[in-house]
Amino acid sequence: MDRVKSSIQQVSNPIPKGLIRRPGASSLELEKENFERSQTVSINKAINTQEVAVKEKHARTCILGTHHERGAHTFWAAANRLPLSSNAVLCWKFCHVFHKLLRDGHPNVIKDSMRNKADLSDMSRMWGHLSEGYGKLCSVYLKLLITKMEFHIKNPRFPGNLQMTDRQLEEAGENDVNNFFQLTVEMFDYLECELNLFLAVFSSLDMSRSVSVTAAGQCRLAPLIQVILDCSHLYDYTVKLLFKLHSCLPADTLQGHRDRFQEQFKKLKNLFYRSSNLQYFKRLIQIPQLPENPPNFLRASALSEHISPVVVIPLEASSPESENVVETEELVDTDVPAQPSAPENRFDDVFGTSSASDPFNFNNQNGMYKDERDSQIEQLTREVRALKEELESFKMESSRLCQSLRSRVSELEAELEEQSHLKQQALGESEFLRAELEDLRRVREDTEKEQRSLTEIERRAQANEQRYTKLKEKYTALVQSHADLLRKNAEVTRQMTVARAAQDEVECVRKEMEEQVKAAQGEALRREKEQEEQVQTLQEELQASREELERLKESVASSQQSSKALSSQVSTLEMEKSSLAETLAQKEAELTGLGAELERVQGSLASERASGVKVAETLQNQLNEKESREQELESQLVAARWAALQGALGEAEQIIQDSLTRLDDPAHISCTSSADYLVSRADTALNCVDRLQSARDRYLTDSTDVSEMLRAVAQFAHLLGDTVVQGSATSHMVAAELADTLAEDVKSCGSEALALLTRLKEQSTMGTADGSSLKAALSRVRGTAEELRPRGLELQQGELGDLVEQEMAATSAAVESAAARIEEMLNKSRAVDTGVKMEVNERILASCTELMEAIKELVLSSKDLQRDIVESGRGAASMKEFYAKNSRWTEGLISASKAVGWGATVMVDAADLVVQGQGKFEELMVCSHEIAASTAQLVAASKVKADKDSPNLARLQQASRGVTQATAGVVASTKSGKSQIEEKDTMDFSSMTLTQIKRQEMDSQVRVLELETWLQKERERLGELRKKHYELAGVAEGWDEEEGTG
Repeated sequence: MDRVKSSIQQVSNPIPKGLIRRPGASSLELEKENFERSQTVSINKAINTQEVAVKEKHARTCILGTHHERGAHTFWAAANRLPLSSNAVLCWKFCHVFHKLLRDGHPNVIKDSMRNKADLSDMSRMWGHLSEGYGKLCSVYLKLLITKMEFHIKNPRFPGNLQMTDRQLEEAGENDVNNFFQLTVEMFDYLECELNLFLAVFSSLDMSRSVSVTAAGQCRLAPLIQVILDCSHLYDYTVKLLFKLHSCLPADTLQGHRDRFQEQFKKLKNLFYRSSNLQYFKRLIQIPQLPENPPNFLRASALSEHISPVVVIPLEASSPESENVVETEELVDTDVPAQPSAPENRFDDVFGTSSASDPFNFNNQNGMYKDERDSQIEQLTREVRALKEELESFKMESSRLCQSLRSRVSELEAELEEQSHLKQQALGESEFLRAELEDLRRVREDTEKEQRSLTEIERRAQANEQRYTKLKEKYTALVQSHADLLRKNAEVTRQMTVARAAQDEVECVRKEMEEQVKAAQGEALRREKEQEEQVQTLQEELQASREELERLKESVASSQQSSKALSSQVSTLEMEKSSLAETLAQKEAELTGLGAELERVQGSLASERASGVKVAETLQNQLNEKESREQELESQLVAARWAALQGALGEAEQIIQDSLTRLDDPAHISCTSSADYLVSRADTALNCVDRLQSARDRYLTDSTDVSEMLRAVAQFAHLLGDTVVQGSATSHMVAAELADTLAEDVKSCGSEALALLTRLKEQSTMGTADGSSLKAALSRVRGTAEELRPRGLELQQGELGDLVEQEMAATSAAVESAAARIEEMLNKSRAVDTGVKMEVNERILASCTELMEAIKELVLSSKDLQRDIVESGRGAASMKEFYAKNSRWTEGLISASKAVGWGATVMVDAADLVVQGQGKFEELMVCSHEIAASTAQLVAASKVKADKDSPNLARLQQASRGVTQATAGVVASTKSGKSQIEEKDTMDFSSMTLTQIKRQEMDSQVRVLELETWLQKERERLGELRKKHYELAGVAEGWDEEEGTG
């Protein structure tokens, strides 16, 4: 009680004279006096010099007071009398209460508080001279409160507690990318002040001790609850706004935003983590945890992964103190009896003062005396009123919590619905990808089967070649052995001739030989002749023998030996001619033995002849079968090679034909490619054509080598098909004239490739197939791609400065030319058109003229701002050196200027066609939106390096708003003109029957479904085109290149 008493005495803030009760006042005045008195008491109890946390009930009474009077006049009337500049603790607690009022008080609190902004700024500077203690904290806190008031004054759509739905956040930006850009910068500044206070409080505490359980520590930590609530909302809105900006502006323009967000994300994550570990916060607030990594703003789908941080403040259980203490208690007279009542005792126990020493005892000051019963009645009345007010505050708090929970439930339901929709889309895409995977698997299995069959055919061909070689070697060996046998057979024949001559001589000398001897000799000659004939027959049969000739050789050798033995016996007979007469009996015996020997030789020769004939026939049959099999395999191998080549050529035709078919596929329209990639594909295709010609020449020279031809055909088909597809995809990104030329050249490449493959499929035309026409078509495609390559990639850094001036001058010239054309079209329309059409044309052309004037003003403002940027940033360097040093920023300016000039030219062309009745109103509206986006890009590129206090920057922003308004005027006039012209078409169904109407209704439903499908496809194509546009713009302007010093 002594501390509270001393704190009240230290705060020299007497009750204003206007708040002292006057006798004879009306009931309204009394009620006002009671309200002001209760508010003053609560403010003085909440803001005192004691280093303890502000009690929630006093702050809540102040908040309810602002809602009661719809402003903060009473609060500031009492706060201005506090010595805030002399006591740092008092100023700190004032900032805490004032922060609560800005968040949860009446909306007019912010407006009423702006009158005291100058005083708060002076106080912040004064406390900023202190380097430690509450003085430094008060300076940081006052800067935060000033920033908060300025933010809510600039953005009145944001309530003090920053609770908004996504739709309200969209409406706050008014669907203007410039507003979203500026709002994000202001939120960054706001969040920076919040984080500075966070860091200042933590740095002023000794974290090595349990400071959160001490009164002094809680006094410093209590305001951080409001800071945590603000930071959670600011972080959530910043993430959503950055995703919105990345969907509208190039990523390079928002590099500064991303860097600043990364820095603040790390600080906020660390501070949330440190706060959640303090015991003081665990029972008062549930602090959210931020994700491990910051969101990836370059990936649009990452927005669905973002979870808004939710701070939960649990409902505190009502304590006996809060039930018994009366917040708005009036002070009683000091002359009452010495025994105070029970409520007064409770009041003294809580606030540490007595009726005798209470400076707010108005009864004692005014000399008013009451008896004990009246005092008790008034006391009970005040308690009832206080309890009613507290009950009302509880009801308001519960309704606010219920409303916030309902909004959160609605947001979660919307997120759930969005997630279910994304799930359905993912399931559809997975089914489609699964079907494509099955098709690819089947194609791969077919290819593998064909490859295996081709490998098997090649393996069989190699095996047949090996068998053929072996058989050829065996055949050569058999021919050699057969020649040897013929030579040996000739020698045997010669010896038999000699033996016959000797036998003739024996017959001439021995004419007197007995008949038996003659008979024996005749029989021997006959047998010798038969043997000679048998040997000749054997000689003819052995010409076709291959494998069993060695056995026959042995048989012939044995027969030769037998012949030699016979020759020796004949010689013996010749030698014994003289003794034949003497020993006739002996000769007869010898002749008998010789006859027996001849019979034996004859039998052996006959058996050997029969076996030799059989072996020779078997060998000849086997040789014939092998030769026929070899010829059949050779023919099959040749047919298989030709069939494999035909299959490869047919598959190549199918691949190229499929590529040409894809050019007419509506789904292919969304595919895009770059000119650089098309040049590389065309070069590779030209090399592949040369390789195919070389493989064709080798195949004509040696038809057995077909592998190189097959590889060349496969590579040719894939490279030509890829070149055709990439050429068509590149034509989707260029102007209409170049697109048509490129598309025709690509189709010509496909047709020439098919013609070349057709000539290669025929043996008669394979030798004359020439790829010169195909190479010429590929050269044309490559030349067109070279023309389409971005010129900015070939520029040296020294030329950037000149190019900026040239592009800005070209943009100004394009805008001037467009304005002149619009004026000419307006005069022509007035001379030709009449009635509604003239009115519509005049309105559209007038809005286009206003847009051109706004663009002209924007370009001039951009030039002035760029001149200021260059003069302030180049120092002693020249203008070209400054542009070269900041090449990425310079390329952004060049791209933005090109886009503005091109948009103005295209819009004038569209307006000309609309006035002539040949164009579409939608084209004019799209051109207007495109010009708005281009000017926004130019403004964003110019603002990156500009000083935010520059007057030229303000002029540029004003000019940008003028362009936006003029664009809206063009769109509005176009829509109005379209509705006026379309009003002429009326629908008359009076002459139609029920069946006809039903038929027309069904046709309309079919048409509606077709248009919805077409609209969905066009939206998907538009998204892909925008994605590819940003990708190509990044390649052309060097967005993806990192700075060397970065």
